[in-house]
Order: sequence, then structure tokens, then C-alpha cells
Amino acid sequence: MSDREPPRRRVPGPARPARPDARRRPGPGARPARRPSPGRRPAPAKQLRLGSPRPRLRLVGLALTLVLTAFVVRLFQVQAVDASTYAAKAEQNRYVGQVLAADRGEITDRSGVALATSEDAYDITADPTMFAPDMLKIDDGPEQAAALLAPILGQDQEELVGKLRPKNEALRYVKLASRQTPQVWKQIKDLKSALAKKAETDKSARNVLGGVFSVATSKRVYPNGELAAGILGWVNAEGKPGGGIELQLDKRLAGKDGKIRYAQSGGRLVPTAGGATETPAVPGSDVELTIDRDIQWAAQKAISDQVKESAADRGYVIVQDTRTGQILAMANAPGFDPNDLSGADPAALGNAALQDAFEPGSTAKVMSMAAVLEEGAATPTTHVVVPNRLHRGDRLFKDDIDHPTWYLTLNGVLAKSSNIGTILATGQLGRTQARSNQVLYDYLRKFGLGHYTGLGFPGETPGILAPPAKWSTSQQYTIPFGQGVSINAMQAASVYSTIANGGVRVEPTLVRGTKGPDGRYTPAPKPERTRVVSAKTAKTLAQMLESVVDDQEGTGTKARIPGYRVAGKTGTANRVDPATGKYHGYTSSFAGFAPADKPRITVYCAIQNATQGSYFGGQICGPVYKQVMEFALKSLQVPPTGAPPAKLPVTFKR
Repeated sequence: MSDREPPRRRVPGPARPARPDARRRPGPGARPARRPSPGRRPAPAKQLRLGSPRPRLRLVGLALTLVLTAFVVRLFQVQAVDASTYAAKAEQNRYVGQVLAADRGEITDRSGVALATSEDAYDITADPTMFAPDMLKIDDGPEQAAALLAPILGQDQEELVGKLRPKNEALRYVKLASRQTPQVWKQIKDLKSALAKKAETDKSARNVLGGVFSVATSKRVYPNGELAAGILGWVNAEGKPGGGIELQLDKRLAGKDGKIRYAQSGGRLVPTAGGATETPAVPGSDVELTIDRDIQWAAQKAISDQVKESAADRGYVIVQDTRTGQILAMANAPGFDPNDLSGADPAALGNAALQDAFEPGSTAKVMSMAAVLEEGAATPTTHVVVPNRLHRGDRLFKDDIDHPTWYLTLNGVLAKSSNIGTILATGQLGRTQARSNQVLYDYLRKFGLGHYTGLGFPGETPGILAPPAKWSTSQQYTIPFGQGVSINAMQAASVYSTIANGGVRVEPTLVRGTKGPDGRYTPAPKPERTRVVSAKTAKTLAQMLESVVDDQEGTGTKARIPGYRVAGKTGTANRVDPATGKYHGYTSSFAGFAPADKPRITVYCAIQNATQGSYFGGQICGPVYKQVMEFALKSLQVPPTGAPPAKLPVTFKR
């Protein structure tokens, strides 16, 4: 046995990770590690080598440089080369201009009661670009919108589609309807809101009314309907005047529209954007007429009832203040409602009392008598022997009825309305018939025949009065009793107002004054006054006209008014049919004033082509005169004078 101890067994433990640069420590019984030879080093471990980043960076830099260069070039083009063009386009698309409609002035009667006024309304507009397929994401946006709007606006659906899909695709503004009521806009606005709310919850739904908007404006309203429509005229849906005072005084009534320019986005105002401008609208002036609404109503009712009863073509009544020339009423029948012209008869539009020219008949005899009295050719008691027939020129003249020889005074000639007596009386105006014609013509002109009344009313006729040299053989004898000369109703009324006013003609007036936007009232200019006959002649004529109404021999007894002295004259003239130019039917009339001895009011009535019942002026116009005159006297609180009438003689004994 050896003296050495047997070697111990080594139990292997967990392996330790080798460290490449550390030497293994020898354990007991371990073999010493071999040292590397001094001339050799251990080989390094393999590593992943990356490519050079410089080419990639150059490529990316080049791409960015090209993109930025493109942006710079485009920016230079927009801001330098085409700056003004793009600025103008941006300005056009961003800013919207609208007209600010001026408030139209009111038209009132003499007491300030509104006859024509304005109320809030809306123009319904749209932005056609907001109905395009790329905006709504549907192809039939205009059709759907038009189907919803047509019944509300009362318009044709296809017409609305054409407005919402214009040929000019860049068009940003169209007017769908003018001057709609607030109720109409509320319907559209509620429907628009409902569609918008549905589109928020249902992604497939579309608000096809999103491009519909409104512009505040005003609408003309006539509170009394047909009352004084012929005087007032009308304003259509586009705000254009169509006759009467509305047209005549449009510049005063309309005011001056303003303008507003503002930035918008999607049809909405951008309040913070600069560049907005506004020129305020200037309201129109209010116009106060001379018309009395109550008297106008009485006149209109009276003439409308009689025209209907007589089955006549039309009729007119004029009421005038004899002292001032102011027109208190001017009524036409049939009339029209200026609030709704859709059902109006085109022949009834306008103001026939000023626009119709007709032969006045016997109401014109007062001018012949005025000439005879003023020239001293006769007096009210001058004897005039009136045969049943009178041959003059190329005609045989007669009165309206066959009669034995009448023995009349000049007053009786007027009271019984004798054509033959009038021819005989006016024949004394000159030594020759030509001279008599010239004298009569001069008086007719001074009374206002053959030229305009001075009202300046649209469509007014001056009537027809040829110079004496052009009078035919028969006209020399028919003009003295009102045939062969044409006038309008206002001219006829003015003749009687001239007699009532002591022989001074006062130019008729319809406008009493105006009130501007500043509230300042400006009275109308004073009317022109012209002496036609002397006060003595006028007073004598008034007494003669009383005989027409008061005397049992007179033709105007139906115009009597208990308690008042009434001066008047009847008229029944052959009527020229405006459609054929030939005589057909009659013009029936009555003219006069009261109180006869202290005149305040003139009333003239005429009815064209009565076809039922009587056609004599005293029979159908006399009652209208009485009804209107009674109302006017009471309304204006004109008392009776209480003085007895003159009672001039009508006949004489041989």
C-alpha cells in the first residue's frame, strides 16, 4: 500500500458562464490553464455591420427639396403673380352684398287714418351651390327641395328646380319668392330645422333646405280693401308701383334702399370678420291725402249699388270742397282690391273718374249759361221761345221729349234742360255764329276743359275740345248743350265748384301734405286760383241751378235734400262706345252743390251705359247725389242756411 491517500472524487456543480477575458481559477487537483503563446491573440467575435446612411439621407433631402420648391413656386404664383386675381375670387366668395329695403311711407286720409301701409315680410332666397351633388351627396337635391317649397310658396315646382339648379354653377344667390308673410317663412324655417335635426341622427338623411334663407323686407297692405283703390293704385309683389298715388309719388313714398356687405361662411354671417360695410336705408315719406275716409266709403257704396241696379258698365262719384278745391272722395264702380289683383277685372284697374273721356251732355249747359250771363247777352228772366224742332246747319235739333212750343225764361231753359233753348241763347254771344263759337270756346277753356286738371294723376285724360275753326257744322250747335266735346268726371265737378266758389276756379288737389323720415310735416303747395266769371254771374247761376231741383218744372227733383237749398243739373248724353267708336247707350249724370246760397260741397255723379230701368240722369244719378251729399253735409257738420230760395220764374206768358 502506498503512503498516499487516494484521490477524492469531485462532485460537479453548476457550470459558470465563461468570461472571455478572465482566467479560470485552478481548483484543487485541476490542471493549470495553458497560457497563450505570446505571438498569438484570440480571434474577435463576429459583429453585424450597417450600410452607410448618407445615400438615403441625400435621397430624402432631395425629395423634400423638390416638394418645398413646388410649394414655394405655387406660393409665389398665388401671392405675387396672380395675387389680385385670387384675392378678387376670395373676396367674391367670402363677402356677400344685400340690399336693405327702405320702409315705404304710409298713405293716409285727411284725419291720419291709414289707407296704405306696410307690414313685415321676407324674400325667400337660396344659395344654389349648396344643392349641388358634391354638397348634399345626392343627385336630386333641387327636386326634393322644390317639392317641399312649391306648396308653401304657391309656385310651380319645375320653376323652383330651375332656380335651384341654374346654368351658372357658380351662382351663389337666387330669389325664390318675394315679400312673403312671416307665417310663410316660419313654415319653411320649421321644416328646415326638422330636416337638420333628422340629419344629425340619421346619416342617410339630408337637409335639402339647408341652402334656403330669408331677407327681411316689407309688403304693401291696404287695410280698407277696395276703398279708394282707384286713387291709391297698388304695389306688386316685386315692390313696383302700378298706378295711382303709389306711382305718382313713388319717389317720395319709396325712400332710398341701403346696402350691406358682410363676410359669410356656409350662408351664415361671420361677425368677427373685417371688411363689412353698411349703408342704412332711408325710409320713405308719409303722404296725407285730402280724402275723407267716411265720405269716400259713402260715395263708393252709393255708386256701386246704383251701377249694379242699373246693370251699367261703370260709374263714378266725386266730392269736392268748393272753397279749397280739395277732393273729399273719388269713387269708382266697379273697383278692385289692391291686396289681391289676381281676380281683378283689367278694365276696372286705374281711376276711371280721371281716365275716362266722355261727352257730358246737359250738365255742360251751365258753362253756356255762364257765358251768356257774363257777356250780358241775356238775364235769367229773358224770354226764350222754344219750338219742338229747330233747323240749324245740316241737322234738325230737338229736346229729349216732344213738346209744343215752350215759352221759357232763360232760367226755364236751364231748369227744363232744353237743347233748343240753349242753342238759341248761345247764338246771342256774337254777331256771327263764328264769333259766338269763339266766345263760348274761350269760356270752356277757362272752366278747365281741354287741358289737365292739375292733379298730375297717372293716365289722366285732358278730354277733347277742338278749336272753333275745327268745329263741324253740327258741332257749332251741339257743343253748347254738351255733345261733341269730351271731359273727365273731375273736370265736370270742377266746373260746378267754380260756380259755387263765386266764379273762381281752384285747381283740384288730392294731396294735403307729406311727412318726411325726420317727422317734419310739409303742407302741399297752395293750388292755383283763376277767375272765370264774376261773383254776380256765379250767384245768379246758383239761383238758376236751384230751379232745376226745387221747381216742379225742373228735371232734378230727386236730388232734393230736406232742410237744405240744393243747386244742381241733370245730364243725359249719347255715349260713344270706346270699343267701337260709335254712339251706343247713354251717359247719365248729375252735378251740383249745397247749400246753394252758401256752398260748401260739390258732388258729381256719372253712370255709363245703364241697361236696366231708367237711363235719365235725374232718375238714376239724382238719388246718388242726394245720398252722398246728405252724408257729406252731416259728416262735416254743415248747417242749413235757413234763407228762402230765390224762386226764379221758369216760364212766361205771351
